[in-house]
Amino acid sequence: MGRGRAKAKQTKVARELKYRTHETDFGALARELHGDDRNQSEDSSGGEDYDKWSDYAERDSR
Repeated sequence: MGRGRAKAKQTKVARELKYRTHETDFGALARELHGDDRNQSEDSSGGEDYDKWSDYAERDSR
């Protein structure tokens, strides 16, 4: 009991995705996949991430 509503909602969402007509923004998709320069400059903090995690790096045992 209780599965009926969940299944009905999943069916409704699946139908909307299947039959909905929408325009794909390939430019936005390419920016997301390749990385947007504006977002990278905001996220980059100059390399302190490497220093922060350098204690956990594997050491060369030579």
